[in-house]
Amino acid sequence: MKTLLLFSFLAGFITILAPCIWPLLPIVFSASSGGGKRKSLGITLGVMASFTIFTLGISYLVKIFPIDPNSLRLVATIIIGLLGLSMLIPSLGARFEIFINNVLLKLKGTVPFSSGGLSPSGSGFGAGLVTGFSLGLVWAPCAGPILATIATLSATQSVNIKVVAITLAYVLGLGIPLYIFSSFSAGLFKKMRTVNKYTGIIQQGFGLIMIITAILIYTNYAQVLQARVLNLFPGYSRFLGQFENNSKLQKELDNLAGRKAQAIAEDSQKLLSEGGAAPEFAGIAQWLNVPGPLTLQALKGKVVLVDFWTYSCINCVRTLPHLTAWYERYKNDGLVIVGVHTPEFAFERETQNVRNAIKQFNITYPVAQDNDYQTWKNYQNHYWPAEYLIDAQGHIRRTHFGEGGYDHMEEAIRALLKENGHVVEGDLSAVKDQTPHDDRTPETYLGTHRMERFASPEKILGIDQVFTVPAELPLDHFAYQGTWNVHHDAAHSGPGAALAFKIKADKVFLVVGPAHAGDKIKIFLDGKPMGDIILDNQRLYDIIDLKGAVEIHTLRLEFPDPGTSVYAFTFG
Repeated sequence: MKTLLLFSFLAGFITILAPCIWPLLPIVFSASSGGGKRKSLGITLGVMASFTIFTLGISYLVKIFPIDPNSLRLVATIIIGLLGLSMLIPSLGARFEIFINNVLLKLKGTVPFSSGGLSPSGSGFGAGLVTGFSLGLVWAPCAGPILATIATLSATQSVNIKVVAITLAYVLGLGIPLYIFSSFSAGLFKKMRTVNKYTGIIQQGFGLIMIITAILIYTNYAQVLQARVLNLFPGYSRFLGQFENNSKLQKELDNLAGRKAQAIAEDSQKLLSEGGAAPEFAGIAQWLNVPGPLTLQALKGKVVLVDFWTYSCINCVRTLPHLTAWYERYKNDGLVIVGVHTPEFAFERETQNVRNAIKQFNITYPVAQDNDYQTWKNYQNHYWPAEYLIDAQGHIRRTHFGEGGYDHMEEAIRALLKENGHVVEGDLSAVKDQTPHDDRTPETYLGTHRMERFASPEKILGIDQVFTVPAELPLDHFAYQGTWNVHHDAAHSGPGAALAFKIKADKVFLVVGPAHAGDKIKIFLDGKPMGDIILDNQRLYDIIDLKGAVEIHTLRLEFPDPGTSVYAFTFG
């Protein structure tokens, strides 16, 4: 339990860096500009309280009272918009603040404080609390394993004291950096007032930003913008969530949820495997983009790709261009994609919201609303997004959890279609250019669990062994040289260890753990020495920053100090 509490706190703490928090920051910055520490505290506590209540309790409230969760989200968005409008029109802001303060004071059963209380100037605790509470209702956090488990238990009304404690640890971790950010914003604006006579106009501009951001959040276009920005920084969001992906934490989450370990493991090096019979769709509330219900039994003879997703999950949004491209390319050859929409938050249960997302992301394949998590539980799934590729006989042949792995999944789809007797036109290299992708080298894991595009001719044995680099490295492929011990999540250097990688990027980052502080890595680019990096502890290191165009280079790293652990590359 202590492990879960610690990881939940850390997950909340680093959320301030995650893409899912970005839509909130302009509102927090704008709302904080007109107040001080009391308003910052109100914003922080409001977010923490409403997110906790909304996440843990909404499924119970919906069952007891005829509440539409989407209407709560609409009300929250309107309140945010009104707060922005009150900044845009100062006289309206003063009246709105007085109204909020009077309501809060009546609820407290007190009289206005003579000092330090709920100020009608727009800078008090009350205004911050209303803003924060509204933000907690519209915010959809990134769905790592911890939040995925909390969401699943909440949606299935399985909340207990442990789930509450883990959720509180998460929001506490979130609240600390959020309060620091809000206080910094308030302090920065306060300093600006002393030197800038246009601060009133600037604050009105913040009000306009607040209104626009509220609209983007409610229409879910914020997710589209996040996806576009993240495409400029491949691997960023995956790196933030890496610390949650460890076996000890997953075991704790499985025990909390009372479930067995992930029934179907993710495939890594093997293109097609034998995963047994695929579980059937169950408990589907609504079928969209298709005349009637589908069953895997009726789909036998087809190759089926089951994709678990939810429309406010930024990681899911980034996979959708690949899914829609595969469906258009192979549907006439016998491929069926079924998007199983399992909601992380209550407002995602609304059918019209899912319809809007289907239209927004140009999804034409069938979508099943798994509002009660029955299909999710049949697959014992833990992740958004998650993909299960099923052959014509109804057996799972490949799986992938999270983003990435697009080339291997498409190759597996083509292999199963051919296995089923279809003639798939064109080779894979010819059709890759038709699939939306970032032309930089993709995020690359160096352990066996998620390893892709490994070019050394030697088979990985999981012991100290000598590797070689082939005469020609294909683009986006890497190879080990010298002695390495390659394990599940990392590779550990030995005598003469080096790594070669043919990349297309202008920035290279590497997660490294030295054996000792002061160990180093020697860097060569296209055969030219680029200097050394001195390692201090396990973290992400900037390896190369060319500050120029994205071009093809051969990167070589040498590891003179044995025991250095390398985990994953990301590129910019």
